Amino acid sequence: MNYETIEVNIKQSICFIRFCNKKNNNMINNSMINECLHILKKNDSSNPFHIVVLEGLPKIFCLGADFDEIIKKNHPIESKKLYELWYLLSCGPFISLSNICSGRVNAGGIGFIAACDIVLANHDAQFSLSELLFNLFPACVLPFLIRRIGFQRSNYMTLMTKPITAKQALEWNLVDAISNNNDLLLHKHLLRLKYLSKNSIKNYKKYINELNNILLNSKNNAISTNHKLFSDSKNLEKISYYMNTGYFPWE
Repeated sequence: MNYETIEVNIKQSICFIRFCNKKNNNMINNSMINECLHILKKNDSSNPFHIVVLEGLPKIFCLGADFDEIIKKNHPIESKKLYELWYLLSCGPFISLSNICSGRVNAGGIGFIAACDIVLANHDAQFSLSELLFNLFPACVLPFLIRRIGFQRSNYMTLMTKPITAKQALEWNLVDAISNNNDLLLHKHLLRLKYLSKNSIKNYKKYINELNNILLNSKNNAISTNHKLFSDSKNLEKISYYMNTGYFPWE
């Protein structure tokens, strides 16, 4: 499979996936979802990586749903596949790690990092949920985010719609470690993680995810709610207005 939105580099037991769709600032579309699922599901005996590292562009990790794809091309995000992707990052038989070198993570981009086992970030990274500005809310993101940082902090991020700093994200456990040198920080983590066996990781991930069932219990509601939000004509009008004018619905 030829990848258009991601770059994949497998080194021994580590699979590096870089979001690299510069045309749309690494926004989520169905191509990105399908390409990520394709490589993660390839993890079998012939391709036995046990660590997955997600990375983005130098200044942008991921900015959420691709409104251009949804509005102009009439290609709504496949909520079921998106949830499946994040669930696989959370519960798959590998260690998932997000490495945010710098810049912004917004909306659905938060879903990717909330789904990962480990999140590393540069000191100047920023994190936000902007959906409510467009009469939406992060239905598929929230089960993963609540599991990572708790109900009230997830609620606060959603309601405020403003970015939080890397320092704040570290205090809230959205991020596990921050540094001014992400390459060194990532290297130190991989030095320890790469010696863990694939089988022990598989067994541990299975057990740890059975201790908290929020992702499975929330799945159907999250998927159906997300679909309704992005199918609502009034919501789509607000998104279209912003895309055409650069103004928010109330301006």
